Amino acid sequence: MKILIVEDEPLAAAQLAAHISALQPKAQIMAVCDTVKATVEWLKNNEAPELAFFDIQLGDGLSFGIFEQVEFTSPVIFTTAFDQYAIQAFKVNSIDYLLKPIDRADLEKALIKFEQLTLPKTSNITPGILQEIVSSLKTKNYKERFLVKVGTHLRVIETSDVLYFYSFEKGTYAKLSDGKDYLLDQSLELVEGMIDPKVFFRINRKYLVALKSISDVVTYSNSRLKIKVMQANDDDFLVAREKVKDFKNWLEGED
Repeated sequence: MKILIVEDEPLAAAQLAAHISALQPKAQIMAVCDTVKATVEWLKNNEAPELAFFDIQLGDGLSFGIFEQVEFTSPVIFTTAFDQYAIQAFKVNSIDYLLKPIDRADLEKALIKFEQLTLPKTSNITPGILQEIVSSLKTKNYKERFLVKVGTHLRVIETSDVLYFYSFEKGTYAKLSDGKDYLLDQSLELVEGMIDPKVFFRINRKYLVALKSISDVVTYSNSRLKIKVMQANDDDFLVAREKVKDFKNWLEGED
């Protein structure tokens, strides 16, 4: 059985692959893609898998967008953190769905269901179904926590404890209220798409700051703004000139 996994959280992808290998030792994980864009490119250049696992919400959009950009007729098992109500729209139009964190027993049932079904020649995912699904997911669930590695240990940090995210030497870090920094697996661009834009603002290429972390805002040269941020390591918190208007609207709570 040749399988494609589409999942933007490395740990979740690794756990899913481990469960699959335990239940189906002969299964081949063809690839793990972490964005809509990467999945589309992979599908254009490789043979179609026999079965695919699609996380619904990826860093660059909903995985349903994959069907809109490339012809894909392989059966899909969706994985999602959304509750059952939000996914009822497509429950009967896919092989199955799995709620995160994925339980191995549930995965086994889904794989048995896949094996028992006669694979369709064409995809059951129609534009109408896609629209129904997207409509049911209008309220986005923003990431509430991140899993980080501390030495040989794993730790969960709450998004609400983050003062700002920042890029440094090709890495992405979260600065917490206690002053500690933690390296993340995601890029700053992916993090930006995962968290609530009403709470965090991308002031420039380097920083994504929380509203609660800002203690002062002052005018700066070249029509820019300079902000003072709690637990700041340097003086580089400048709002890019092209972002000043949006930043002011954000401070006022405007969309």
